Amino acid sequence: MAETTRQIQLGQVSVGGGAPVSVQSMCNTDTRDTPATLAQIEALVAAGCEIVRCAVPDMDAARNLGAIVAACPLPLVADIHFDYRLALTALEQGVAGLRLNPGNIGERWKIAEVVKACAERRVPIRIGVNGGSLEKELLAKYGHPTAEAMVESALGHIRLLEELTYQEIKVSLKASNIRRTVEAYRLLAQQVDYPLHIGITEAGTTWSGTIKSAVGLGTLLYAGLGDTLRVSLTGDPVEEVRVGFEILKSLGLRQRGPVFVSCPTCGRCQVNLIAVAEEVEKRLHDLPLPLTIAVMGCVVNGPGEAREADLGIAGGKGQGLLFRQGEVVRKVAEAELADALVEEAWALVRERQAAVCVSGPASVNYNQDA
Repeated sequence: MAETTRQIQLGQVSVGGGAPVSVQSMCNTDTRDTPATLAQIEALVAAGCEIVRCAVPDMDAARNLGAIVAACPLPLVADIHFDYRLALTALEQGVAGLRLNPGNIGERWKIAEVVKACAERRVPIRIGVNGGSLEKELLAKYGHPTAEAMVESALGHIRLLEELTYQEIKVSLKASNIRRTVEAYRLLAQQVDYPLHIGITEAGTTWSGTIKSAVGLGTLLYAGLGDTLRVSLTGDPVEEVRVGFEILKSLGLRQRGPVFVSCPTCGRCQVNLIAVAEEVEKRLHDLPLPLTIAVMGCVVNGPGEAREADLGIAGGKGQGLLFRQGEVVRKVAEAELADALVEEAWALVRERQAAVCVSGPASVNYNQDA
């Protein structure tokens, strides 16, 4: 988390100023379709999403935001382009935030109207600079969407809002190019202290986009840059949330659900570890505690990793040892390894939850901040 940024409030979620890095996503439903949009938001909530954004392409979509906001448990951000009236209507419908670029709204008085309405409701504005839609004059100046061009665009938008005495701002500088995105955020962070929304835009499909996002976002987060994030994938938005939390978990910044450790397998492995690992991850990915679960295939690293985890198995020849909190529980046949580990995991969850009920929440540290 970037402790040097100022903090803003997006509904019930604090962004910046040392608050946990929040994970958000964007609905790909028609915003005019209330049932479909709310159904997708429900799935996003189940995955841990903390902020959700909806596209507002026209006035019908803007007017329908009220129905969505009324039933939405998350802060809802309206994604606005070009027409200031869409922003004003979205605000009237009760959205928690706006994503827009003041520069493409038009005349200054239109921007002032939006800022005034935001100030009355204390609604933050995310200035969203995208490498694919920079101003023509900046493209002419720099030749193509460089990091410097993106930062100049962001500073211009920021200046517009600051001149209107509005500082409830967060900023994003997204490009599909990882190096360009990272450099843009680094340059901007040297000049402003507004919270940063980070992401690699148009990252790709779930497989390739996850890799690009992990590299780009991981680089930024490790450098202390980023207060809220979205993983942009061509696919189910729920996967964006899962990947986002996995990135944060890998850096020790957030903890939601289990941490899986599994070996890459080699010629020493004498069980079908790939099938076991995939089955365990599939069945336990929604486990409500941040347990470390190790699925290991041989006697070299297996016992050590399994012993250090909350739960683990270390494979042998057609069988494996089941570990729980450093101790061997029993020897299990290969065909029963996944079942045994899953059953032990849920047993541990029930025991810890029972301990909380008896002694109070202070007795057990779930380290579950999502």
